[in-house]
Amino acid sequence: MLNKKIEWNVLPKITEEFINENSEYNPIILQLLKNRGFNNKNEFEQILNPNYDKIIHDPFLFNQMEEVVSKIISHIKMGNKIFIYGDYDADGVTSSALLYETLNVLKAKVDVYIPDRVTEGYGLNEKAIEFIKSKDGKLIITVDTGIRSNESVDFAKKQGLEVIITDHHVSAEKKEDLPDCLILDPVVPDEKYPFKKLAGVGVAYKLACAIISKAKLENELKDRLCERLLDLVAIGTVADCVVLLDENRMLVKRGLEVLSSTKRIGLLELMRIAQVKNREKIASWNIGFQIGPRINAAGRMKHANSAYELMITNDQKKAITLAYGLNENNIERQNKTVQILEQAEEQISGDEKIIVCISPKDEKWNEGIVGLVAGRICEKYYRPTLIITENKKSYKGSGRSIDGFNLIKAIEECKDYLEKYGGHPMACGFSLKKENLEKFKQKLREITDKNLKDKNLTKSLKIETELDLNEVDEDLINEIKKLEPYGEGNLQPKFLIKNLFILDVFYMGNDGQHVKFKLKNSDSKIINAIGFNQSEKWKDINLGDKIDVVCYLDINEFNGKKEEQMRIVDIKVSE
Repeated sequence: MLNKKIEWNVLPKITEEFINENSEYNPIILQLLKNRGFNNKNEFEQILNPNYDKIIHDPFLFNQMEEVVSKIISHIKMGNKIFIYGDYDADGVTSSALLYETLNVLKAKVDVYIPDRVTEGYGLNEKAIEFIKSKDGKLIITVDTGIRSNESVDFAKKQGLEVIITDHHVSAEKKEDLPDCLILDPVVPDEKYPFKKLAGVGVAYKLACAIISKAKLENELKDRLCERLLDLVAIGTVADCVVLLDENRMLVKRGLEVLSSTKRIGLLELMRIAQVKNREKIASWNIGFQIGPRINAAGRMKHANSAYELMITNDQKKAITLAYGLNENNIERQNKTVQILEQAEEQISGDEKIIVCISPKDEKWNEGIVGLVAGRICEKYYRPTLIITENKKSYKGSGRSIDGFNLIKAIEECKDYLEKYGGHPMACGFSLKKENLEKFKQKLREITDKNLKDKNLTKSLKIETELDLNEVDEDLINEIKKLEPYGEGNLQPKFLIKNLFILDVFYMGNDGQHVKFKLKNSDSKIINAIGFNQSEKWKDINLGDKIDVVCYLDINEFNGKKEEQMRIVDIKVSE
């Protein structure tokens, strides 16, 4: 069986010289900043005390933004029907809702088309274009998709439709290989927009603000129109797991404030049914673990239209029905994920460099879930993982990777066996004919064996720094919170605190699934450590044991009382 051991990796400690050069900052905070690649006061202040107006870029810095906005305004003035074509995940759904709302306010004739994940797949397709033409569409604006849909763009143009692509995914390497239309994508060749990591909803937001800036409205109203879109930007950006630094971090930071007081009926109902508490202090993890999965579940289990409708509805009864439906979809998604995960794990054996699991002959795995399963297995066994399900005439698969292994490059080396593929270094999707499966697997194993030959395939837990429990207080935790919102590239800090004695153990939850340890150090400072859904994991830890704990630091507020608290990530018995 594959090794599932976790190594603890405490990042290198900052130097005394670095501390002395920046003596106005807490050394622990300096350590966190240095770990994130920040090296001077100007960079420190950007994350600790960010200035929204200095970090948010002018949307007209996009090479073709002026032309794109002129094209859209021209269609609005002519009374032409505009179709927004969005992806079926949370990023695409929020992008679609955001741009629809903007164009609708500006009196455009606008509709939205979101493809079906299973029957239509990713990107523009001819069936959708024919439908849009039949509904008298004149302009298609894609959001969060389309940058590799060259043939479909050409088909649309032959049908008399104009196309604007807005996307954030990696494109062809040469300009001449891009779709033949206007494009907003920060990572296309020669694009001058300074921030390259926007989510699809971030690009859509830039377009929305650019259009609003050209409207004949008071400046104050223009600002309000842009501001109220930021709740959708926060949801799509966090849910899409893009890097949460620089402009993305600022958009999410402001967006969480807007989300905390949102008037969107659908979002309010979704947060209620997801049991989002303390809504006035909503954080990125609420999106990542409560809101985002329910929006994504629509496209995974049925159709993303229900999630889109929830974003834009003004009908209370409809909002309740839609939110309930998304929650049911999410429960079904969770159950199916566990089922597929169990079946996939039965196929894992040996010390293989890449894990490839295929649906049983008598069962088809849900295409919308295989990526989640790949992520779970990759996380658990620390191996690049592909989960493949059988279709009528082909196989479809999804993959997730580990640091240091470029999965999409490996997939591209196998392109002779594939029908379609796409993705980035850490994730991919693909389809292939049945007769090519074994050749594809063999080629992929050769690539991974070569590239991972000398790599230590043991999962490493990145720890920011080691703390003494005596250093932990409310002031420090509040300082650490200045790094929020947390996300990719700016993960919530994990700390190592050693040599803690267990004074007591409590089990909580309906099934006793949560565990709380009361801990003390040699100076008799006491702190509680919570392990959510970890009772079984730490059942052999007993009273009187001395342990080392990797944890997050929180403030627990209960009955008006505040106290420091640890949230357990991992535990080892002290040496």
